[in-house]
Amino acid sequence: MPAPYSQDLRDRVAAAIAAGASARATAGRFDISIGTAIRWAQRQRAEGHARARPMGGDHRSRLREHRAAVLELVARQPDLTLEEIRRALAASACGISVGLSTVWRFVRAHKLTRKKRPSMRPSRTDPMSPRSGESLSAASRHSIPIAWCSSTRPGPAPTWSAARGERRAGCGSWRGCRTGIGR
Repeated sequence: MPAPYSQDLRDRVAAAIAAGASARATAGRFDISIGTAIRWAQRQRAEGHARARPMGGDHRSRLREHRAAVLELVARQPDLTLEEIRRALAASACGISVGLSTVWRFVRAHKLTRKKRPSMRPSRTDPMSPRSGESLSAASRHSIPIAWCSSTRPGPAPTWSAARGERRAGCGSWRGCRTGIGR
């Protein structure tokens, strides 16, 4: 991952724009993009500094602030899907509007499972696969075709004569004639 620009460069760009230079001219002078110069100047005006923000991770998630409300919602209705959790948060008193990936990261970070129904015992009347030590039935053995398919069929035999061990016309032996050119 690339490192952020130096603080010295950020301060010089923000100071040049504050002194009256245009963002385009300042960006050209310091060899940065125009958008970067504008963002640094805006951050200097709004926050009083142009420091780099933390890189990587989920730094802007608003669910972290509403952790108790989300956990309470999931405890009340444990079979909610991620979309239903997102809609319930938007309709709640908090009015949190977040994306599905934000809800998924929150659920994963808190190790909450999202199964809609509990796991069931295997069916005794209609098993899906043979039990250990049990062979396949005659019907299932015959349902698997034995014939070749296009991806496993062997290709055609080579047509060049040396592969078949034949002698070439005009040569005493196929070993003595390296190429068929001129013969």
